Amino acid sequence: MTSTAAHALHDAPAESRSDADSTGLLQARYRKVRARTAALAAPLSPEDAMVQSMDDTSPAKWHLAHTTWFFEHFVLGRDPDYRPINPDWHFLFNSYYQSVGPMHARPRRGLLSRPGLEEVRLYREEVDACIARAFAAGDIDEAGQQAVLLGTHHEQQHQELLLTDIKHALWCNPLRPPYRGDLAHDAGTGTAAPLAWQGFDERIVELGHAPWPGEPGFAYDNESPPHRVLVPAHALASRPVSNAEFRAFIEDGGYRNVALWMSEGWARVQAEGWARPLYWEPDLEHAYTLGGMRPIEAGAPVCHLSYFEADAFARWAGARLPTEAEWESAALHLPVRGHFADDDRFHPRAAPAESPQLFGDVWEWTSTAYGPYPGFRPLPGSLGEYNGKFMCGQWVLRGGSCATPRDHVRASYRNFFYPPDRWQFSGLRLAKDAP
Repeated sequence: MTSTAAHALHDAPAESRSDADSTGLLQARYRKVRARTAALAAPLSPEDAMVQSMDDTSPAKWHLAHTTWFFEHFVLGRDPDYRPINPDWHFLFNSYYQSVGPMHARPRRGLLSRPGLEEVRLYREEVDACIARAFAAGDIDEAGQQAVLLGTHHEQQHQELLLTDIKHALWCNPLRPPYRGDLAHDAGTGTAAPLAWQGFDERIVELGHAPWPGEPGFAYDNESPPHRVLVPAHALASRPVSNAEFRAFIEDGGYRNVALWMSEGWARVQAEGWARPLYWEPDLEHAYTLGGMRPIEAGAPVCHLSYFEADAFARWAGARLPTEAEWESAALHLPVRGHFADDDRFHPRAAPAESPQLFGDVWEWTSTAYGPYPGFRPLPGSLGEYNGKFMCGQWVLRGGSCATPRDHVRASYRNFFYPPDRWQFSGLRLAKDAP
């Protein structure tokens, strides 16, 4: 997915627990995250696991191997006496860390029929065993433990990418096979909760990562440092835009009205024939999901929109997209509540009317270009490549999605993608200026 490197790398304040407790929690987290990735890949055949449907996606097998390589290189490789399990795999499974060596071209990852899926699974098991032995021997120092914690959050990002990438790959199959046919689905077509507007006065707020009650201590470096921002008076919609509301935009000729679109977005509409969100059928009644072809739930948040589509809808609705400062300042004191990957549905659901909710279901596009906060500093060394070098030409999304692990999200979390990207679970929430 995208993003980032670690700023504060401990899941709880150091003074609240002993070193032994801290290490035990970290080992438990490592085992849990690694097992979850294996479970997400379990429904895939070896053929499924090597499909790469476009340049922006990666095969599931590559995700399994790359996340393992991360631990092998950045944790086990800290020991000068460590010898890689297969030195040639460093080239295959490095992603974009130029400072640690060359890598296989991203658009050609689908050509890697070898090592096979079972060999990659054995690679995961062997690295896991090495990590366990290193913990047992006390060979992972504080910096190594920070790298382990970062690696678990990195792997959670790849869990989401594994789901979004395999969804695109299976949708490209004319049979539209499901990733899992047993996924729960809301078959009803009920409407979303009435949209309400919450007004906010002009104020100065401190944004960015700083631990506060209820928030974990981990954050990526692009969330820091905390800084003060003047947020003008504005109003924010109570929920994301629904499928029914986006269908009205389509039926009103939204994809044919040049006045609604940014120039680059209009060129993309014309070049690629966009007429509806990705995965929607022409009847506007059915869409491909990870559970296969299913009726579109009218009240659920619309998803798989590009920034251009989100912005065009907002113009059509007489509103705009929120800035990331508006979004974060509204989310600061809200619980992380919504539908996440933990719910094992992997598709957005309508939020209950009675509770404000900014997290989960769909990533929400903002109108803010992805760039550094004042005083931003990337991590030293190779891990500094994790995030900072991507701060150009991308836009910020907030809140997490139905494919994001719940404990991976917080108010300060910044996701980012290029404006034409549609294969993520990305939607929108409306905002407007104060009258």
